[in-house]
Amino acid sequence: MKTIRLIILSVFSVTLASAQVTPKQGPWRGTFKLFNGAEAPFNFELKDKNAYLINGKERFEIKGVYQKNDSLFIPIDIFDAVIKAKVESAGKLSGIFRRLNSTIPDISFTAEQGKTYRFFENPGAASVSLHGNWDVVIGTSPNKLVGVFTQTGNKLSGTFLSKTGDYRFLEGSVQGDEFFLSAFSGSSPSLIKGKISGDELTAEYITIRGSQPVKGTRNEKAALPDAYSLTKIKEGTTFDFTFPDAFTGKPVSLKDTRYKGKVVVVTILGSWCPNCIDEATFLSPWYKANKDRGVEIIGLSFERKNDAAFAKTRLEALKTRFGIDYPLLFAGLSDNNYVKSVLPSLTDFISFPTTIFIDKNGNVSKIHTGYSGPATGKYYEAFVKEFNHDIDTLLGSDAGKGQTGK
Repeated sequence: MKTIRLIILSVFSVTLASAQVTPKQGPWRGTFKLFNGAEAPFNFELKDKNAYLINGKERFEIKGVYQKNDSLFIPIDIFDAVIKAKVESAGKLSGIFRRLNSTIPDISFTAEQGKTYRFFENPGAASVSLHGNWDVVIGTSPNKLVGVFTQTGNKLSGTFLSKTGDYRFLEGSVQGDEFFLSAFSGSSPSLIKGKISGDELTAEYITIRGSQPVKGTRNEKAALPDAYSLTKIKEGTTFDFTFPDAFTGKPVSLKDTRYKGKVVVVTILGSWCPNCIDEATFLSPWYKANKDRGVEIIGLSFERKNDAAFAKTRLEALKTRFGIDYPLLFAGLSDNNYVKSVLPSLTDFISFPTTIFIDKNGNVSKIHTGYSGPATGKYYEAFVKEFNHDIDTLLGSDAGKGQTGK
């Protein structure tokens, strides 16, 4: 009887295994449920054991997708997050997006395979245009943003630039006098929907936490304050620090022999910060191409927990993802006031990332607040050009030899 039971159980197990449904490869369209049930669409692709989040020109690769029974797991290690989905059928998923070690609540979603549109399968014609630059205010903040949009027919893409960084790749549609934009690159999904009337726009910016009003005015000359004018060094002070290497625990200082007589770029970052990740995407290959010219980079990382073991795990994901060769130091908690307390020579610190240029004599040459990444187009290109010019100038005799690393 025992033998018969074992045979029955074995047959039952084989039947369950063979009945497991595998999600189809290729394009998928999903929708997140945000504040008050608002639906934010996103597009992605499954290919072998990888997933690709698609936003405008960006295809953000996620490795290590796996299935366990009827559940699909998409680990977004770089943002300490995961998508957990039930495989309802080969062409349908339902589940949650979860930010680990975060107070952000789980976000529910569903997805269907084979759909490549974002908002509308058959959108109506656009009767207005968002194309160009806009002065924008979101919520009650007194700080203006710059909206930068490209519209072709009813297809829309672009981003918002702020003093602390950009909103990364937004993608959507214009239908009639209404516009719709969304983004999800692994951090937090967002939705923007509104109307255009002449040279004015009104909209809502929606996340899982809530909704904020958006107002904008068309202005081709819309601009932010000079990013090199916002954060400064206190007069009469010297910029210096000593923090442990996140992986070895060894203390690292600007006074170390490795940095004497060299140009040093110090980036104040957090592994949780999308703009910092954009900066690392640029800095890592740039450093490989330029480190033999007498220039160094140091990353000072401020994390969600003031815990060395936690920081090591998070920075390992960052280091592995982008092949970072320069030192990453754990500097403490990701709080602006904390940064000011451990880097007291800085004034008006407001942003992760903040990038500090130091000359061969150890003096601060310039400080750049925030980051305008690839989603900003010409603003990103201008930053890269000025970055290389600044380094060439600081290196002196090696001027004009800077490489982008790309």
